[in-house]
Amino acid sequence: MSKLFFKNPIVKHAVQTALSLLAFAFVGTLMLAYVFDITRAPIEASEKEARLALFAQILPKGNYDNDLLKTTVQIPANAQLGNLQPSTANVAKINNKTVAVILEAIAHDGYSGDIKLLIALRADGTISGVRVLAHKETPGLGDYIDIAHGDWIKLFNNESVHKTPEAQWQVKKDGGKFDYMVGATITPRAVVKAVLKATQFFEANKATLFSIQTTQAEKLAQ
Repeated sequence: MSKLFFKNPIVKHAVQTALSLLAFAFVGTLMLAYVFDITRAPIEASEKEARLALFAQILPKGNYDNDLLKTTVQIPANAQLGNLQPSTANVAKINNKTVAVILEAIAHDGYSGDIKLLIALRADGTISGVRVLAHKETPGLGDYIDIAHGDWIKLFNNESVHKTPEAQWQVKKDGGKFDYMVGATITPRAVVKAVLKATQFFEANKATLFSIQTTQAEKLAQ
């Protein structure tokens, strides 16, 4: 009965088609695995170069002698940084002595959504530089916070909570010291607030961040 079943032209064709599809799927999987394997290293290298290039914008290479991508601290979700998930801080060193830290922060009150930031702070608490990693602010209006559209973000260079009182960490419209573009106040307000909070986080945790003397990834205590 079973032999007659498989000799049925319709059944025979269905079986052949199924086997062909399985063969194609197997070969396709092998090809995808091969392509992934040979492209993984170049992609990782490219991502590393892009990250280091971004770091160089806020912390010039001459300011450290270690591998920033390998010297890291894992920071749990933190309200001051605006990070709802654990984030990574990159630690800059000279002769194994910490000289600066690069933090990730998020402003959740941007005009069009979250604004992701990268902030480099020196040992004395001054800001070496700030860059916007991602945002959805209005093109031609709120996007001037992005270095690609202007130098506004450089207003934070060399700022600190020691130099500028907390009350002054606002846009000029609100009585602070930071310039803004007329008609686009919400965006800079959010960024100024996020940078201030990140700086305050740095000051509160500097002792822990700067006590790290290893190039291995470590975890900041909650």
